[in-house]
Amino acid sequence: MPRKSSNKHQTGQVRIIAGQCRGRRVSFPAVEGLRPTGDRLRETLFNWLSNSISGARCLDLFAGSGALGLEAASRGAGEVFLIERNNAVAQSLRGNVALLNLNSIKVINDDALSWLKQQTDSTSPFDIVFLDPPFHSTLLTKAIAALTQQSSLLASGAMIYVESATNQTPNTIHQNWRLHRQKSAGDVNCRLYIAE
Repeated sequence: MPRKSSNKHQTGQVRIIAGQCRGRRVSFPAVEGLRPTGDRLRETLFNWLSNSISGARCLDLFAGSGALGLEAASRGAGEVFLIERNNAVAQSLRGNVALLNLNSIKVINDDALSWLKQQTDSTSPFDIVFLDPPFHSTLLTKAIAALTQQSSLLASGAMIYVESATNQTPNTIHQNWRLHRQKSAGDVNCRLYIAE
C-alpha cells in the first residue's frame, strides 16, 4: 500500500480572477487559520468595488494568502499594503508580489493591531480596507475598534470590507459606517461598509 505524502497540505494556491494578472496562480504556506477568500466571494466583492478600485489606496490588514490585496493590485489599485504577522507567510507574499511584478504592493511583516496603533495623523488615508482575520478569533472586533480610534486612516467615503463566519457578526461597527452591500455563502458572511 503506497504511503501518503507527508507534505500534501504544506501549501495552498490562489488564482487571480481579473486584471493584469488574470488567471495566474500563486502558492502560500499552509498555516493554521489561513483561509483565502474563495473565488466566488472575491468576484462578488470586486464587482461591488469595480467603480472604486482603480488608483485606490488599499489596506489588507490580515493579508494571509494575499488573495484580496493581490486581486486589488491586479485590477489597478494605486497602492496596496499587505500586513501579515507570520514570517513565513509574509516571505511568501513578497515572493508572489515579485513573481507577479506588482510594484504597487508593499508587504509589511507586523502584527495588524500593533501596526494600526503605530500609524499617525500624517499617514495618508486608505480608500479601501479589507478585514478578513482568522475566523472565531477576537481580531475582527479589535481591528474595527482600532480603526475607529484611528479614524484618520480612512478617507472620506472609504469602503471597508468585513468577512466573518456567519455565526460571528461584528457587534462594534462604527456608527459612521453605513452598510452598503452584504452576502452570505455557506459559512461565510461578507459585508461592505462605507465610512461617512
